[in-house]
Amino acid sequence: QFELVESGGGLVQPGGSLRLSCAASGFTLGRYAIGWFRQAPGKEREEISCISANGGNTVYGDSVKDRVTISRDNAENTVYLQMSGLQPEDTAVYYCAADGRALAGWEGCALQDYEYDFWGQGTQVTVSS
Repeated sequence: QFELVESGGGLVQPGGSLRLSCAASGFTLGRYAIGWFRQAPGKEREEISCISANGGNTVYGDSVKDRVTISRDNAENTVYLQMSGLQPEDTAVYYCAADGRALAGWEGCALQDYEYDFWGQGTQVTVSS
């Protein structure tokens, strides 16, 4: 069974940092591009960042690109999202997802959520004083 599990969310004060993790079970994460998305209550899902299967290509959404860094450790079957300078408007459920186009040799990643095949259950990030 293919599964993605996010972790690392929690309550953080404004200006703080968090590192989210996306771990895979049942499949080899290193064969997939991975994206991070978030959704706040009452808002549409928003793209954060993605990283190609080999880690050579990354893309960042405009709203967060100066404050987040995506990375991956394929040996650990995990992708990370390091976030800093968090503000209350960053409060949301954060999801990771796997894009299987890399299985056909594609070496990029993209932030169109409809391209992603598997999604995790999300981890809550709350930024509040």
